[in-house]
Amino acid sequence: MSKQISPFTAFLNIFPEVELPISLGENTHMEFSRRNDPIPGDLIQAFIVANEKVPSDEFTEHIACFRVANLKDFQAVVYWRAGLMDYRYILATFDRKGVQIDSRVIAGMFSDGEKVTTSVATIDKDWGISVASGQSDAVTGVFDPEGNTLFSLEIMPDGTIENE
Repeated sequence: MSKQISPFTAFLNIFPEVELPISLGENTHMEFSRRNDPIPGDLIQAFIVANEKVPSDEFTEHIACFRVANLKDFQAVVYWRAGLMDYRYILATFDRKGVQIDSRVIAGMFSDGEKVTTSVATIDKDWGISVASGQSDAVTGVFDPEGNTLFSLEIMPDGTIENE
């Protein structure tokens, strides 16, 4: 008799475990897309779309990036969500039963039609997340140094994601 795995375990198994630190840049998702299996639609619906604050449509794409290794009380995964001129790396934490604890956009690119904002992130060994963002003109592509921002987040021991 074979042992049935839970849908949450099947979801987690799509995300390869990585040791920290890890950095996410503008095109890092392409490497994850080449290496990782696609996330089945039923698992996207159950563990991603059901928890997203931004609605998905038929053009929205989700790519499994990675799962943070060696966590005991919760699980943390990063996935890439692509929509029209809106690409996001999302860090999501879940309790042991698969209930989402928290989620945050930690890197990506989006445009409001006038500006293009691009963010990169590094998750450190101590669960700190450093995010750097910059803006450029959507039409000319000219970089605007005044649009740069730096901020820090931290994954807390209970799985919440807080501003540092």
